[in-house]
Amino acid sequence: MTSQDSLSTRPHYSPPWNNVTIIGIAGSSGSGKSSLSRAILSALNLPWVAIVGLDSFYKPLNEEDHAKAHRNELDLDAPQAIDFDLLVELLQDLKHGPHVLVLEGILALHDPRVLELLDMKIFCEADADTCLSRRLLRDIAERGRDAEGCIKQWFAFVKPNFERYVEPQRKVADIIVPRGIENTVAITMVTQYIERKLIEKSKAHRAELKKLGSDCENEPLASSVAVLEQTSQLKGISTIIQDVDTSAEDFIFYFDRIATLLIEHALNNTNFAVKTIETPTKHVYNGYQRNGEPSAVVILRAGAAFETGLKRVIPDCKTGRILIQSNIRTGEPELHYQKLPGGIQTQDCVLLLDPQMSSGGAALMSVQVLLDHGVAEERIIFVTYFAGKMGLNRLTKVFPRVKVVVCEIVADYEPRWIEKRYFRC
Repeated sequence: MTSQDSLSTRPHYSPPWNNVTIIGIAGSSGSGKSSLSRAILSALNLPWVAIVGLDSFYKPLNEEDHAKAHRNELDLDAPQAIDFDLLVELLQDLKHGPHVLVLEGILALHDPRVLELLDMKIFCEADADTCLSRRLLRDIAERGRDAEGCIKQWFAFVKPNFERYVEPQRKVADIIVPRGIENTVAITMVTQYIERKLIEKSKAHRAELKKLGSDCENEPLASSVAVLEQTSQLKGISTIIQDVDTSAEDFIFYFDRIATLLIEHALNNTNFAVKTIETPTKHVYNGYQRNGEPSAVVILRAGAAFETGLKRVIPDCKTGRILIQSNIRTGEPELHYQKLPGGIQTQDCVLLLDPQMSSGGAALMSVQVLLDHGVAEERIIFVTYFAGKMGLNRLTKVFPRVKVVVCEIVADYEPRWIEKRYFRC
């Protein structure tokens, strides 16, 4: 079997953000597109919905164009003013980000390439007098323009381009929304459609995680999983940590000790080069030196319990954070926050820290986040104290080049308790 064959047949994990639902909202200037977008965002009340304005994709202006713009003689309402190539590239390359993206702009439904990427197409409709009055109020109050210039631009460019480019977009729209945010029925229809799409994604994601578990349930642990040698000292520390009668102070002290041991063991998987030095007694010593600098990513909130041990081993380690929480209704892991160290893709290795792994859902999602940010799979080392066998197998089957360092293998789906005792809440 070739490496290409094994790559195509190995289990695959697709995070929820890999299939972004994109809603396009077009309409005349002043028709209420932005207000409608914000109303949809508010109605959904979810952290994974974002609005992208087509205004962000205007082509750069030269000095002559700037002068024309100040004289209200530059046509900014024609398709030629917008960099659709850049917009299409951004939409196609979007990997890590919102589950739902709302694209709004006067020509959001103009380019055929953009239309192919949209899941729902909306045209926001309002009569010309209303649009003109809204544009006047907005441009004078928010953009510091004068009424004469606004009216000049309206009749010279905005109105003709509406008839030529904007109004024809009605023909490709799935929904035509008159009265903007006053049309609560239309807003409800759109939000219900998006909610159905998110439910479908959630079900597919959970089914994929379940299938990964059943496919590797009886598989032996992969060679990439390193379990700490169960010495008498290690068992003694684990006994103190797991004893329900252990005081909070002792729990934190001994967990910091074991975190230090785990991180030291993880660094055995990094790259070293031979280095010759001179000792204080003038002897030559042939030793090793780490090739590059490691960084770490803490999976919040439990992973923060590893930080004391991390600082003991690597005091100046660059550290990032990822917040993944399971949905209380569905049990699906959800990415709420991520902040990674700068240049993480060039680091010698990245330690991914989480003291407990149960189903492996959060671990899979965290590794995928790192891969999406350019970290090579073989440079990722997942460090954990407790791990279920099924979660480990899920992770190593999908990402076989990821190394795992674990202190103890426990029963699958053991409840998370370490963070509660470590942080006393």
